[in-house]
Amino acid sequence: MDNCLFCRIIRGEIPSSKVYEDEKCYAFRDINPQARVHVILVPKTHVSDVSDAADRLDDGTLAHMLRAVKNVARSEGLDNGFRIVSNCGPDACQSVGHWHIHIMGGEQLKDRMG
Repeated sequence: MDNCLFCRIIRGEIPSSKVYEDEKCYAFRDINPQARVHVILVPKTHVSDVSDAADRLDDGTLAHMLRAVKNVARSEGLDNGFRIVSNCGPDACQSVGHWHIHIMGGEQLKDRMG
């Protein structure tokens, strides 16, 4: 999608602090971190949210995203644990219409997620 914020980041039109990249996905630091480590992982194929991804991406790409979560967590030193979150739709406060996974950790996170 031409005007999608995350698509523009993937294409290098908007600067980001890259953490990880491969042929199917791209990860970068969140500009408004909610934890000491807060990385956003996005597929390079534009899909609007996790439900759209489940409908439009092949199983191999979906599995690849989960393996990328593991790679990012390992590279960020999140050995004591981490949280992944994927907001889906307005009621969940999804702020960008491109599926993304938040990877957060590096400190003791709150028990409550909201």
